[in-house]
Amino acid sequence: MRVTYVLLSSSILSCVLGLNNLPLTTSGRWIKDNRGETVTYVGSNWPGHMSAMIPEGLQYQSIATIVGKIKGLGMNSIRLTYATEMVDDILDRGGQGNLPLKASLIKGLGERNGSDIFQKVIRKNPSFTEKTTRLEIFDAIAAECEKQGIILHLDNHISKAMWCCDTKDGNSWPGDQFYDSEKWKRGWRFMANHTRSWSAMASVGLRNELRSPDNNAALKSKSYNWSDWYDLVKSCAEGVSAANPNLLVFLSGLGFDTDLGPIPTGGDLGGGKVYRKSDFAKDKVVLELHNYQNREGDCSKIKGGMVRNGWNALNSNNPAVKNVFPVVMTEFGFEQDPKAAATVYATCLKDFFVSNRAGWMYWVFAGSYYNRQNNHDSDEKWGMLNHDWSDWRSPAVIQTYFKPMIRGTLKVR
Repeated sequence: MRVTYVLLSSSILSCVLGLNNLPLTTSGRWIKDNRGETVTYVGSNWPGHMSAMIPEGLQYQSIATIVGKIKGLGMNSIRLTYATEMVDDILDRGGQGNLPLKASLIKGLGERNGSDIFQKVIRKNPSFTEKTTRLEIFDAIAAECEKQGIILHLDNHISKAMWCCDTKDGNSWPGDQFYDSEKWKRGWRFMANHTRSWSAMASVGLRNELRSPDNNAALKSKSYNWSDWYDLVKSCAEGVSAANPNLLVFLSGLGFDTDLGPIPTGGDLGGGKVYRKSDFAKDKVVLELHNYQNREGDCSKIKGGMVRNGWNALNSNNPAVKNVFPVVMTEFGFEQDPKAAATVYATCLKDFFVSNRAGWMYWVFAGSYYNRQNNHDSDEKWGMLNHDWSDWRSPAVIQTYFKPMIRGTLKVR
């Protein structure tokens, strides 16, 4: 089945971002382009943080085809994930660790699977060679996003490249087994500087799903708290903004990024410490939250919890809100079938995004993974795309759920 391209009405077209209108800034609860027009993120996640350390799906489709599917659906952004380990390999080995494509695939997937995937990748992406590096593949995605007018949001998903997330995976919290806070901040300085040449690059997510380090009782007791969170994200954000002042910086919360409660209200983060806007680059901070309450049957409970945990930052009329921010839901998802798309969870979030004109990025665009938790060529039932990334996994869900939600979120009121 051919991809059906969304015909955008004039009211929606005014919301579609031209990349020449970057950089973005914030103004109260809104994200603005350099003309002062409101920009609402509407997109999906493209994982690149797992063992191969290159974005998924390239053995099945070209970069241009994948970006084109996002563009054709009417979305305006991609959340592209990476692992700190990719940068560590480069910096700890004097630049020699920016592994070429074939070597990276073999390292991550094994000799047989890696060699097989390599041959498929270069057939679908003939501009790549055995010597094309990991970072050059990310560069190629950025170039294609520029060509097709798609905002690129780069997310540090994990430290050690693997499937995410678990409280005992060693990647939960700075100081955990694989989560070296200095390498994390160093990695962001490197990526923020490297991506200065990406014309489509608009924003970064400092860290995906910070969570309790349950395999490290001492670290959990000592450091898993709001006070340490604040110091860590403040320091990391400073490095990003110094390296590339144009970038929006997304802050994620605790509990798998489900809680940013004390930030909008100016609550005590510990020892009298509170969020201060002056601690961050002016008009550059966005809050990001996730929601996976798939089994909740009461929409009012979903929305009420969202507001308590950080979405109240959108409400400048609430006297309890001291810090107003844009908020983007950078992950939510469900199995791609019409029944799941009709659940209270899915329809509740859809209504929330449209009625609040709130940004969102669906997890996940990928139809499959090179390898997920030792499962080669692993299928992704939540993926918008089918297994070989050639078409929608559920055309019915695209037509009845995503297209109306995209149009509704982007529509000018």
